[in-house]
Amino acid sequence: MEPASRQFDAALRIVRELQAAGYEAYLAGGCVRDLLLGREPTDYDVATAASPDVVLGLFPRTFAVGAHFGVVLVATGGAADASAEAGAKLGEPEYLVTEVATFRSDGAYSDGRHPDAVRYTTNAEEDVKRRDFTINGLLIDPLRVGNDLGSAVIDYVGGLGDLEAGIVRAIGHAEERFLEDHLRMLRGVRFAARFGFELAEGTKAAIQRLAKNTEAVSRERVRDELTKMLTEGQARKAFELLDATGLLAEVLPEVAKMKGVEQPAQYHPEGDVWVHTLGLLGQLEAGVPLTLAWGALLHDVGKPPTFRRAPDRIRFNGHVEVGVAMAAEICRRFRFSNEDTHQILALVENHMRFADAARMKTSTLKRFFRLEDFEQHLALHRMDCMAGSGNLEHWEFVRERWMAMPEETVRPPALITGRELIAAGYKPGAEFKQMLRAVEDAQLEGTIETAEEALLMVKDRFPVTGS
Repeated sequence: MEPASRQFDAALRIVRELQAAGYEAYLAGGCVRDLLLGREPTDYDVATAASPDVVLGLFPRTFAVGAHFGVVLVATGGAADASAEAGAKLGEPEYLVTEVATFRSDGAYSDGRHPDAVRYTTNAEEDVKRRDFTINGLLIDPLRVGNDLGSAVIDYVGGLGDLEAGIVRAIGHAEERFLEDHLRMLRGVRFAARFGFELAEGTKAAIQRLAKNTEAVSRERVRDELTKMLTEGQARKAFELLDATGLLAEVLPEVAKMKGVEQPAQYHPEGDVWVHTLGLLGQLEAGVPLTLAWGALLHDVGKPPTFRRAPDRIRFNGHVEVGVAMAAEICRRFRFSNEDTHQILALVENHMRFADAARMKTSTLKRFFRLEDFEQHLALHRMDCMAGSGNLEHWEFVRERWMAMPEETVRPPALITGRELIAAGYKPGAEFKQMLRAVEDAQLEGTIETAEEALLMVKDRFPVTGS
């Protein structure tokens, strides 16, 4: 089957021009893997024997963002095809940007991330053998692609066989690949989970031996890999592999400590906290918001340190408060944005409130519904129930009430403000907040509806001093 997309067409044109200029050029890496698996690649990368200088000179609009490592971005489409000066900005819809990398071999990786030096080569096999996994080491000549993609594939490392067998295998010596870039261990787990593959025994054993090296990887890079694992639709398998390889205890020791922590059987027939959490991860669909995914992972992170075996049953007193504090530290460690941190912590903090919803005052319930992205709270509670007893009674009650309440009754405009309180003779102060809160409570309960009623209520409950 011949690929058909604007991204593919852009990469095809670049390959055609490079080959016409006398240089080997191929599609490389993940796009080849995805095409062979019948998946639509998110982007297309080109590998070529042409040096960065040649690439920069051959195309009218280029960006040498990674020229030190032989990487040039080539913009095609729109005005870029007419002249370098024509100009629309990079990123505008008519432009497509393709990464073009010169064949290279790498020197030592003293920082466990980047090669200290690179040497350009015209040998495609040499370039492939410095890559991470065999399934990512395939090349394809798009000018030869017809009805059979496989006929245009160049395979120096056995990647086709591993794709067919469903195996993620490091290229060459696994330990060398992981010592070069420690993040590759997490990437290997992610690829295995995403495609439903298994880690090759030698690759898995190397990860187990070197898992501790991930402590040298920047927390942002680790965060991004974990987030992809959580949001690509195979979170449960990813975290089972993280555990089996020893990576989980290194990157998320708080989650690893969930293993073996018992729960009350009447509420959690599924088993311990780890098994329960895996049950939530198994429900995360591809494309789920990262905040909901991390909320699902961390919602019970406070249970291991609060576990107590009381005379009547197992208890986790204060596990929500402890869990919020632990989740905050994890978000800080992984340098989440303030916005994402706020939502993740809100999910952890409020996941137990559904059980009290039927007893809440109307005003309290409406304030519950005001939580940002309340759909995520509903989704988390449903997953929590389905990973445990399966009882959706509280979820159904809250969802029905939430859907039945018009937005204007949940967030009505304020009846009065501090300005009206001052006009009524009150002196500005800390008590204003209490007064306005009381007014809002009554408004949400439906006992007052007008500004006049609000002021009468305030004067009744909070008499003006000296009157």
